[in-house]
Amino acid sequence: MTATLIDGRAIAARMQAETKAEAETLATKGWAPRLVSISVGDVAAAELYVRNQQRQAEAAGVAFEARNYPTDISLEQLTGVLAGLNADPRVNGIIIQRPLPAHIPVKALQKAVHPLKDVEGMHPSSIGNIVYNDLALGPCTAVAAVEILKTLPLKVEGLDVCVIGHSEIVGKPIAFLMMGLGATVTVCHHMTRQVAVHSRAADAVFVAVGKPGLVRGDMLKPGAALIDIGINRVDGPNGPRTVGDADFESCAATAGWITPVPGGVGPVTVAILMKNAVLATRMQMNHYRAAFAAAG
Repeated sequence: MTATLIDGRAIAARMQAETKAEAETLATKGWAPRLVSISVGDVAAAELYVRNQQRQAEAAGVAFEARNYPTDISLEQLTGVLAGLNADPRVNGIIIQRPLPAHIPVKALQKAVHPLKDVEGMHPSSIGNIVYNDLALGPCTAVAAVEILKTLPLKVEGLDVCVIGHSEIVGKPIAFLMMGLGATVTVCHHMTRQVAVHSRAADAVFVAVGKPGLVRGDMLKPGAALIDIGINRVDGPNGPRTVGDADFESCAATAGWITPVPGGVGPVTVAILMKNAVLATRMQMNHYRAAFAAAG
């Protein structure tokens, strides 16, 4: 292995300390940040994420409430719940846990969350703001991946970047975020004919597809940065294990820097979620103060 391992947990810890200090400042002003997590039906698939979010929230000085609703709740009822949370000044952020039952489309819920409480950065307005380089409440995973790259000793302006995967919540936002920072970006997807031609020309590669082993060492420029956002469960000799979208061994032999899975983008994503929660709280405090300020 020649690549430098990027320690996502250390990056997340630094961010968490800054977030906690900001949360404490807001609490002294009567605005202690509070998140509400919404899950529906059998929460086994999301339970690990919820526990991790709660643990990280408490460490960052953010109150966390997990709510679970029955599988047969209707979209209209759930939208009503969100309307109530939107109107409650004691709630500063709303998280929609996935998966959801088939009759509850996740995009409908994401649209129902007020943009000022959209700590996941999934509301259409939050995604759209990235086009204008407004990063107030950006999608957590995309922002986390870019923040990791910014910690490396690379000049981002003019950097050749290849993004493999063009999802609405990860690949496309990363492309816009990097363009906003001055990078030259190529986006590859399932219809791209020769992904390796593009990835080998890049100084930094982001991959978020959900296909283990997709990126190999011979697809990278020697010394390039590889930010692996994929999370996949595969069977190994010692049982199931979690891997990314990159073949770690071959990529680590070629890349200059590489994120491990787990321990890379994941911890930073949760740290960004908490940072968004605190930022959303400050934005709401300023909004309420402006809306209800006494006339001079």
